[in-house]
Amino acid sequence: MGISLAVIGCGKMGLPIAVQAASRGLDVTGVDINEDLVAAINRGESPIDEPGINNLLSDAVKSGKLKATVNLSDAVSRVNAIIVIVPVLLTDSKQADLGTIKAVTSGISRAMKPGAVVSYETTLPIGTTRNILQPLLEESGLKAEKDFYLVYSPERVKSLLVMDRLNKVPKVVGGAGPLSLEKGMKLYSAILKSELISVGTLEKAEMVKLAGMIYRDVNIALANELSRYCDNVGINLSEIIPFVNTDGEAHLLQPGIGVGGHCTPVYPYFLINDARQKGVSQSLAETARKINDGQAEYVLQRLKILSGNIEGLKILLLGLGFRPDVKEDTESSAYLIRKAVEKHGAECFLYDPFYSADEISGRGFVYHDLNSPDHIDAVILVTAHTLFLKLDWKRLREKGVRSFIDGRNCFKKDDLEEAGIKYAGIGSG
Repeated sequence: MGISLAVIGCGKMGLPIAVQAASRGLDVTGVDINEDLVAAINRGESPIDEPGINNLLSDAVKSGKLKATVNLSDAVSRVNAIIVIVPVLLTDSKQADLGTIKAVTSGISRAMKPGAVVSYETTLPIGTTRNILQPLLEESGLKAEKDFYLVYSPERVKSLLVMDRLNKVPKVVGGAGPLSLEKGMKLYSAILKSELISVGTLEKAEMVKLAGMIYRDVNIALANELSRYCDNVGINLSEIIPFVNTDGEAHLLQPGIGVGGHCTPVYPYFLINDARQKGVSQSLAETARKINDGQAEYVLQRLKILSGNIEGLKILLLGLGFRPDVKEDTESSAYLIRKAVEKHGAECFLYDPFYSADEISGRGFVYHDLNSPDHIDAVILVTAHTLFLKLDWKRLREKGVRSFIDGRNCFKKDDLEEAGIKYAGIGSG
């Protein structure tokens, strides 16, 4: 019997895996609570902006290999494999919010058939799949490794590169036991063309993702801490990082105004919190979080050096998205910078070409039209959107801009100072 697959969660990461599976000949049902998203998929229209997905989605729907529904129970009852990729973010107290994934798991438990393979791709705290999700699935009366097969295989792709990386980045697979691991490897070999790596247990597979995220966060924190020193002694860190990385051992990332997104500023806390409960120090990961979140206050101090004073200034933030040319603002550095601006008694405005005025105001910012003549004293580049790389310095100066903080080190100091605007980057000296 062939593989029939339900993908639970058809957002930026779930829909691509559903489309990929359908393109490989599997019968796929996408499940999501968003009725508009489901309707778009069933029309063969992608509800997400992801290169390479449109034609694959259209073909999959036309061929009948892919359909979408809001009915989780019906979808699960009709398939023999399930991939879960729904959000797990942080609560206000920086704890993993498992509410959604637990609810989805309970729904799967009530409907799955004996012999089903259930794979989780959502990033999770270590032990969550075995200790929390497996018992919920077993409330069905079925037992893992005997009546169904439990797999953890973390997603390892990123927005705007998902379809390309799905078949290039090695797919890590762990199982509740040897039978689950075997079933998981077979499932992903049917879906993907990429290398498959068996790491054994669920916990090892969970750790692969968390360790990678913490490495990235710590690396960026190191670059940010070095940048503060370089600012003090007059060295441009971004210029020398390529030389640092020529020895074959270093791989230092670029400094910046902060770290945003679903992953890097979120997932380290999954390990930090669990380690704290177990009495195990994770001081490096904790320090990295403090350094990277502290960049918001640091750039305000840089602005104070340029402007002499911050209180009362009208400060424009350029960019709400956490990555260039992506309309996604989860944990965007813009939120921490706004808080720092307001703490210093200045007015905060924001412009992002991917967001409407209503969307920006709905997120608690005051919208500013970049093309308006309205006065602005200082600008902070938060996101290196392509549109921002062609800023008209003379026009900004006419708006009143006297200071510019280049949070992504995109510009040349001489170009701005020629227009009468004081410039500072991050680690620019």
